[in-house]
Amino acid sequence: MIWNTMMGTSILSIPWGIKQAGFTSGVILILLMGILTLYCCYRVVKSRQMIPLTDTSNWEFPDVCRYYFGSFGQWSSLLFSMISLVGAMVVYWVLMSNFLFNTGKFIYNFVHDINVTDIVPGTNGSNKVICPSAASDHPPQNRSVMFSSGNRTGFELFEEWWDKSQTVPFYLIAVLLPLLNLKSPSFFAKFNVLGTVSVVYLVFLVTVKAVHLGIHLEFNWFTENEFFVPEFRILFPQLTGVLTLAFFIHNCVITLLQNNRNQENNVRDLSIAYFLVGLTYLYVGVIIFASFPSPPLSKECIEQNFLDNFPSDDIMSFVARIFLLFQMMTVYPLLGYLVRVQLLRQFFGNAYPSLFHVLILNLAIVGAGVAMARFYPNIGGIIRYSGATCGLAFVFVYPSLIYMISLYRAGQLTWPASIIHIFIILLGLANLIAQFLL
Repeated sequence: MIWNTMMGTSILSIPWGIKQAGFTSGVILILLMGILTLYCCYRVVKSRQMIPLTDTSNWEFPDVCRYYFGSFGQWSSLLFSMISLVGAMVVYWVLMSNFLFNTGKFIYNFVHDINVTDIVPGTNGSNKVICPSAASDHPPQNRSVMFSSGNRTGFELFEEWWDKSQTVPFYLIAVLLPLLNLKSPSFFAKFNVLGTVSVVYLVFLVTVKAVHLGIHLEFNWFTENEFFVPEFRILFPQLTGVLTLAFFIHNCVITLLQNNRNQENNVRDLSIAYFLVGLTYLYVGVIIFASFPSPPLSKECIEQNFLDNFPSDDIMSFVARIFLLFQMMTVYPLLGYLVRVQLLRQFFGNAYPSLFHVLILNLAIVGAGVAMARFYPNIGGIIRYSGATCGLAFVFVYPSLIYMISLYRAGQLTWPASIIHIFIILLGLANLIAQFLL
């Protein structure tokens, strides 16, 4: 359950993050961030037990924050929770626009028997890999040319009305906005298994692609050449930002573990879940980076969504996009419901005060998603900014501060414990600041 909940859209950006950090430093950072976030998550799980003379069995982590920090803890935890949830919804909208665009393009070309070649550098053969970023000087349209005896006017009309950033993000509104306004999204919770299926299929896709493409690695420790990146790069905080969200489950881990039949196994189960998540990220990130065909393409071509490195007519990528599109369209209303419950209940005492209140909130959320898909469709950037921001509070600051305060009140706080947890807080702060400097 924890593995399924934690595994999200961040997996698509892990190869890009490794490229930004460098292969060796990327692998090391995944391991270190996994261990660090696991420890902080462990502190969250134990935080309720360190409150004396109070029944905390029904408390969530925001309740613990309110106990230690008063109204500031209550409202700040709400703020950072909103950042994580709305950030995830924005990433979902950008990805759904991407997947819907490529799926529609594949279906249109297949139905009309249109043979399309993308005007971007790429490899030859049946397992083609492309470099969309190399075509950044071209207008941000579909960037394709048609070779067909079909109706060219119809094709151009389709290209005009089926654009990744200009039109497709708006088409999603007709489907998702009504779903967001439903009082209960319990129906969509039944499709939670799709998350597991999607991740398993992505691992399968990555494995098959690697078998066909082979391994392309060259170790240049500090120098960059035409096709490879150094093993250590100054841009490594971009990966740590992504990983903060990739390993983020701290705001709901107490709720998830409450369903555990054997509560004494919580720490063991949490550790196993983090190990499996880290292993999945490592496998996907390392395999995609290592098998990316360099030469002829540069490792710099690895996209923030690694599926963008496969053309829209790639069958396996088409299936992956279909899986992920349907999964995200079922998870998106659930995320919207969580935003509504936390925000409106806090202000109005009711999760559904009226259709008007809910509609205004959902229009703001959808508007943010459309704006990002239209003007800043960079999921790696969105993930790292939102991850480092909400992670500063829920991953680094609150768990460490609460632990130190509880030890101090019990007269058990030591200098080593203080130094270690202050250092963790400083790491979280440095992680956030670095996102805006690099």
